[in-house]
Amino acid sequence: MTNKPISRLNQIEPRSGGKLLLELLESEGVEYVFGNPGTTELPFIDALIDSPTVKYIWGLQEASVVAMADGYAQASGRPGFINLHTAGGLGHGLGNLLNASVAGTPLVVTAGQQDSRHSITDPLLFGNLVQIAAPAVKWAQEVNSAAQLPILIRRAFEDCSAAQSGPVFLSLPMDVMEEMTTIPVPPCSHVDRRPVAGSLDLLADELAAIAPGRIMIVAGDEISNHGAAPEVVALAEMLGASVFGSSWPAHLPYPTSHPMWAGNLPTKATEIHEAVKDFDCIFALGGKSFITILYSEGSALPEHCELFQLSVDGSDLGRSYPTKLSVVGDIQKSLRILNKLLMERLADKADIYAALLVKAELKQKEQNEELSQETANLFSLEGIHPLVAAQEMARGIGPDTAIVDEAIVTAVHLRKFLNSNTTRRYSFLRGGALGWGMPAAVGYSLGLGREPVVCTVGDGAALYSPQALWTAAYEKLPVTFVVLNNREYNILKNFMRAQPHFTAAKENKFIAMDIVNPTIDYLAMAQSMGVPAIRVDCASDIAEAIKAGIASGMPNLIEIPVTS
Repeated sequence: MTNKPISRLNQIEPRSGGKLLLELLESEGVEYVFGNPGTTELPFIDALIDSPTVKYIWGLQEASVVAMADGYAQASGRPGFINLHTAGGLGHGLGNLLNASVAGTPLVVTAGQQDSRHSITDPLLFGNLVQIAAPAVKWAQEVNSAAQLPILIRRAFEDCSAAQSGPVFLSLPMDVMEEMTTIPVPPCSHVDRRPVAGSLDLLADELAAIAPGRIMIVAGDEISNHGAAPEVVALAEMLGASVFGSSWPAHLPYPTSHPMWAGNLPTKATEIHEAVKDFDCIFALGGKSFITILYSEGSALPEHCELFQLSVDGSDLGRSYPTKLSVVGDIQKSLRILNKLLMERLADKADIYAALLVKAELKQKEQNEELSQETANLFSLEGIHPLVAAQEMARGIGPDTAIVDEAIVTAVHLRKFLNSNTTRRYSFLRGGALGWGMPAAVGYSLGLGREPVVCTVGDGAALYSPQALWTAAYEKLPVTFVVLNNREYNILKNFMRAQPHFTAAKENKFIAMDIVNPTIDYLAMAQSMGVPAIRVDCASDIAEAIKAGIASGMPNLIEIPVTS
C-alpha cells in the first residue's frame, strides 16, 4: 500500500472518474482487477490500458470472475477487486458472491451501471444493482458522482476487511466513470483491527482448572487469517489438548502433521456430539465451529461440556450454544498472552501434559497405519475407490503445494492423508455453492505469486465454471485441475439411500443424478480451451501424473474415474 501526498485542487489536471478509480486502486496496492468487460465498464477499461501496476484478469463468465477474486484474496490475505457487467453480470456472479460472504472473504465488488442521465427511460442493461447485491454483501451503494469515489473506495477497502469480513458492493454508472474531476486522491488510513482480548486471566484460570486430557480445541479459519498457527500449537502442547478442525472449513489452520491434530469434526449434530462427549471442555478459536448440514435431533454439544470461545468477531460468540466464557480479540495476539498465563498456572503439571503429547504421537502412528491398511485393501479392487484416489493424490501433491478442494467425493478422505507442517495451503468450498473451485484455484495461484496449485474438483462441480480453464491457459498459470469423475451426483444418491421411506431408496431409482447418455468429455473440454489433459485409469499412476502436472509449470487437467 502506498500513500500519495494530497495535492491542491488547482494543481491537478482534470481526469475521468475511471482514471481516478485507477489512481485509488494503485494507492491501495491493488495488483489485479478481476472482470468480464461490457459496455458500461469501458471507461474504466480504457483507463487501465496505461497502468504499469494494475493488471486485468479476464474471466469469460462472472461466476468465474468472482471466485477468482475470492481465491486470490484467500491466498494473498489482501482484498480482491472485482468489476462486473451491469445487472446481468452481477446476477451471474451472485452464487460465488454468496460463497465469499459465507467464507468472510474480503472483496470490493463493483459493477458498471447504465448512464444515469437516461435511467428514467428504462434503458437496456439498467437494473437496481444495489438491491440485487444487497443480500450477498455487507453493504451496497451507488456512486453518484466522481467526487464521491475517494471516500467510497477507501471505505470499501476498510470495511471489507473489518470483522466480520466479507464483500462490499459499489455500483458505477457510466457517466460517473466519464465525468471529469480534479478531486485529489487522499492518503490511505491505517487501522489496527487486531485487539487483545480482555478477561484472559479469568480464561486462564478456567482452562487450568480442567483435568489434563479433558480439553479439546476447535481450530477455526480465523487462525489462518491471523497467522496464529504457532500460538495454537503451543497452546495444544501446553494443555495436551486434541485439536479438531471446524466441521465445514475454509482452511486447515493447524499443521496436519502435528500429533495433536485430530481431523475435522463431522457435519451432523449427533456425530459432533459423539466426537466431543469424552471431553469436559471445548475451547473454540474463531467462529462457525459447529456447522451442520442435515438435521438431526439434539444438540451438537453435550450438556456437561463447557464451551469457551476466542474470536475477533464478537457477533458469533454465544450465538448458538451457551458459553461459560467467551472473549473478543485477535487470536494470535491474545494467545501470546494467554499462553504465558497458562504456563505459570500449569508449571507443576508439565510432566503430565508432556506425557499426553507422547501418547498422541503413538495414537497418530497407529491411526496412520490403520488408514494405510484400509487403503491397501481397497487398492486391488476393480476401479479406483475414492479413498485410494485421495491417498495417491496426496502423495503426488506433496506437503507444500497449495490445494483448492471442491471434490466432495474425496474431500474428507484427502484431509486424512495430508501430512504438512504448513497451514493456509488448503482451501475448501466454505460457502457450499458449487462452481467455486476451478476459478478459485486460478486466483489462488495469482495470490501466491503464480505458484503451482492443485485443484481437486468433482465432475458435477467442474461443469459450473469450466471457463476458468481458459483463463488459466491465457495467463499461463501452473494450475493442475484434477477431475474426480464418478459420473453421478453421488452425495445426493447417498442421502436418498439413507432415507428408507424414500421411493428412490426402495427402488434404487434416481431422477437427474446420473451424468450419462451422453457422458461428458472432460479431456476435450480442457483441450478446447488450450489446456492439455490426460485420463488416468490406474490408481498406481495417479501420483506420478500429478507430479508431472505440477512440474510442467503450466495449466493441465487430469481426469480420474472413481467408483461410486
